[in-house]
Amino acid sequence: MSDLELLTQSLARSVKHWRAVRGFTLDVLAARAGVSRGMLIQIEQARTNPSLGTVVKIGDALGISITTLLDYEKGPNVHIVPAEQTVRLWHTEAGSYNRLLAGTEAPGPLEMWDWRLMPGESSPSDPHPAGTTELLHVTAGELTLTADGVEYRVPAGSSVHFEANVPHVYGNTGEVPMQMIMAVSVPPVS
Repeated sequence: MSDLELLTQSLARSVKHWRAVRGFTLDVLAARAGVSRGMLIQIEQARTNPSLGTVVKIGDALGISITTLLDYEKGPNVHIVPAEQTVRLWHTEAGSYNRLLAGTEAPGPLEMWDWRLMPGESSPSDPHPAGTTELLHVTAGELTLTADGVEYRVPAGSSVHFEANVPHVYGNTGEVPMQMIMAVSVPPVS
């Protein structure tokens, strides 16, 4: 079985599990996530590989991290994620990518990401729930962060944090690859 098939099946199990834990019907989760009921059915039946944006919306609606969505079974208090088990959820042919390095619930979803953007590439993100904060540290190149239509330049060695409940875009308008580490904290579902 391929990595993609394993990921699709894990996501199907997790969405069903967490929807049941939250007591959400398909219609309730669809409305909360802004995803069609048909898409949720396809995900829960492992018949589709949804986009990163769709997975983020479902995780946000359920109040859990993407890491938890991909593996809902809890392990010990200390959980080491080997390098080969990090999950690349988005990439381009030019070499841009993001990798989910680790995540936990603390008390809401908390995720750590590794991003690489090649020159001229960008990745837009829909607004996250109110209270969501992103913390980024640029390790190489320069990040062009656009938050709610305002552009910010974040050079290598610098960090930035912002409230991510607005549309935002991670971009590389420079001439060299941009690398950053990002943490995302989402408030728990009330």
